Amino acid sequence: MKVIATNLGNPTTFQWNGAEERTGIFKYPVDGPLYLTRSDVSKDTVIDRKHHGGVNKACYLFSKDHYPYWKGLYPQLKWDWGMFGENLTIEGMDEATMRIGDIYSIGTALVQVSQPREPCYKLGVRFSDQQVLRQFIEHGYSGTYVRILEEGEVKTGDEVQLVGPGENSLTVKQFFELLYAKQKSPEMIRLALDNPSVPAYKKERFKKFLS
Repeated sequence: MKVIATNLGNPTTFQWNGAEERTGIFKYPVDGPLYLTRSDVSKDTVIDRKHHGGVNKACYLFSKDHYPYWKGLYPQLKWDWGMFGENLTIEGMDEATMRIGDIYSIGTALVQVSQPREPCYKLGVRFSDQQVLRQFIEHGYSGTYVRILEEGEVKTGDEVQLVGPGENSLTVKQFFELLYAKQKSPEMIRLALDNPSVPAYKKERFKKFLS
């Protein structure tokens, strides 16, 4: 895997339900490297700290490989890397094989896969169509958030190298599908509960389905 683009966003104002809001989802490629800190990407815009940023969502990765699918659905949009609000666009990233807890070196940083991205209405704002949320869930390839185990600098062209496997076989795609499944598999729930890299607040959400 390789970093294709490093992306940052500036605060963007939009109207939602009659009120003015701001978002950092409008990210675009930058020429220089990004510095990954424990809680976010330096110089990036994080407006809603309740749902974005923090230890479990310090940096968002999305696969270059999924772009052709979305360009086919939305050919009218002005496309560039960062379209999904990702900080790092990665070539060769596959959520169906990437496991929760996998540890990767990227540039001088060391990161750990923590959880898939759950789309909100701000992705619909970026795409000018709220239908994209349903399509995103149905497609099943969410990108992934990572924890920053060692802060460091990441630039375009850096290799993304696996240095430590996840604690069990739970993949990012399986985790994402479990979040939205109407009938949740007890086996998948137990796999999530047994994985120490799954955030505690997600585990509490899954436990309710076993009781």
